[in-house]
Amino acid sequence: MPKVTLISHTPDPERTVAAAAKLCYSKSGVDDLLAGLTEEKTESFVRMLAQIGHESPIEHASFTFGIEGVSRAFLAQITRHRIASYSVQSQRYVSKENFDYILPPEIEADAEAKSLFLQAMRDAAEYYAKLSAILTKKHTAVLVAQGKSEEEAARIASKQAMEDARFVLPNACDTKMVVTMNARSLHNFFRERCCNRAQWEIRAVAEQMLRLVTEVAPTLFAAAGPPCLHGSCPEGKMSCGRIQEVRSRYAALKGSGV
Repeated sequence: MPKVTLISHTPDPERTVAAAAKLCYSKSGVDDLLAGLTEEKTESFVRMLAQIGHESPIEHASFTFGIEGVSRAFLAQITRHRIASYSVQSQRYVSKENFDYILPPEIEADAEAKSLFLQAMRDAAEYYAKLSAILTKKHTAVLVAQGKSEEEAARIASKQAMEDARFVLPNACDTKMVVTMNARSLHNFFRERCCNRAQWEIRAVAEQMLRLVTEVAPTLFAAAGPPCLHGSCPEGKMSCGRIQEVRSRYAALKGSGV
């Protein structure tokens, strides 16, 4: 199961957004933007932005997450959301010998499929270790011939070996990352990835992220989630057909009626 942690966020994110909106719609100068922004007025500004579809002010609130227990397949999906910042554990500099891996629920639920999958993971780990050993030996010899000490040559060679040995690692191989998105990007992310038709792993991460940001900025993310929470499903004939179930689940996730 993926694990998501909210590492940090813009202090008082909703008030920051409200201040940006206030600048757009009043004669207030920068020095007095926060003046009079009570909790009630802040909430009013944020709700107004959602109602009129003015999204640029919400870009001023950002949220940083730690994500672990996810696969490299997940990494390929989340990085398609381009207005974000990513720091990902490197397979060039971090050894993946005896790597952890993500076991898809559908495979785990089938004994034959699970057995085959686990064997594939063992094979990949074995080939990775063998390739690392072969390449480390080769690079060490070259570096020693160039005048490096055995110790220094072995240290450098192991890093060089990992760079190529990683090519046998599967999509299931685990990874971890730090991800930062602003509130506008998060709304887009939740629209796409909280949908029942999203792949199970990224949907699980998106739901954890939504729960975490809703706790610190409930008004800002009141309408966040899949499109069917507040209207019809845009998927047409590809719809999951479970709108009421989805709405109930997200009402529980946010701790309020959606």
